Amino acid sequence: MNEDFKFKTDIVVGIGDINYGGHLSNDKYLVLFQEARLRYLKQFDFSELNIGEGTSLIMSDAQIKYRAEAFWNEQLQIFVRITDLNKTRFTFEYLVKKRTDKDVVVAMGRTKMVAFDYQRRKVKRLPDIFVEKISEFESEK
Repeated sequence: MNEDFKFKTDIVVGIGDINYGGHLSNDKYLVLFQEARLRYLKQFDFSELNIGEGTSLIMSDAQIKYRAEAFWNEQLQIFVRITDLNKTRFTFEYLVKKRTDKDVVVAMGRTKMVAFDYQRRKVKRLPDIFVEKISEFESEK
């Protein structure tokens, strides 16, 4: 399942991530996704506020599928990839697994991202440099 992902990062569940049920709170998954997403972009010297040519990113949709509990101080591996790359938007996909038991999928999710100009408050075209770097990375064997 994670063979299709070329990027992964490790994140430890912090005490502030735990809810009254004693496990990782559902709202914290979006925070974990963002952290993993930022690390993915950083490998190309991009950020959510700069993917080239004055272009930023804005989220248009998010989905999370919960599969197992995660607990305080547990190490998670988050796999990240970009799919559905087109003129103005694309999808980040996430796979969250327990680091100690790689067969346990904690969650899967996706966030749809749109190229955005925050000064003009308008959707814009994805920069060629972004499309080229991501396409090359995601198509590598």
